[in-house]
Amino acid sequence: MKLTPNYYRDRVCLNVLAGSKHNAVEVHAAAEGHVLVGVLSKSYPDVPSAVADMADYAALIDNALSIGLGAGDPRQSAMVTELARQLQPQHVNQVFTGVGASRALLGQSETLVNGLISPSGTPGMVKISTGPLSARQPDGIVPIDTAIALLKDMGGSSVKFFPMGGLACRAEYQAVAEACARHGFSLEPTGGIDLDNFEEIVRIALEAGVEKVIPHVYSSIMDPESGETRPQDVRALLAIVKRLLA
Repeated sequence: MKLTPNYYRDRVCLNVLAGSKHNAVEVHAAAEGHVLVGVLSKSYPDVPSAVADMADYAALIDNALSIGLGAGDPRQSAMVTELARQLQPQHVNQVFTGVGASRALLGQSETLVNGLISPSGTPGMVKISTGPLSARQPDGIVPIDTAIALLKDMGGSSVKFFPMGGLACRAEYQAVAEACARHGFSLEPTGGIDLDNFEEIVRIALEAGVEKVIPHVYSSIMDPESGETRPQDVRALLAIVKRLLA
């Protein structure tokens, strides 16, 4: 069972949601395997039902499973940690304070575990108070270099920068990308990414020198009626990635 994502040219791997198991297979094929398929822990009433269903997803897509919180909900942190332990997926989404527990219970260093960091309004400074308790307190703002070092201390693999609002916080995103490049850390831009701004968002990270980029493209490429991700849009995203890395 492969525990590491299948990056295109070892640089970029898409992250999209699946509305069903059939949809997961569709988007995995559309991305030619260069994708992590998100399934949200928030969609399940308890751990056993989530484990049973997510295991089916993983089996259909070569374990390219991304266990999600659900809009970065810190209340899902403990559930995600337990799911990660049992499922051993390729990708785990975590709030900043949940990274250490997830890595410890995974019991290996291959699965990618991100840590949720939010914009602060000031380039070079980020909000790390994204945990169940800390999210309800005054914002914890630290330099991005410090945040990355803390994530590394906890066994994290990447910064999940959310919510970006597309390019609304471009200067802050640029600073995060440059810091990830300095520290050899992966970057996961998330929030408001669509077919129009995707290329620019990925280009910023690549040109900054980020080694591995995992852009999350969610609601903008989902059919609002079926709740499923459109395979043709995933193909379009992959075509952009191929052009950027030509």
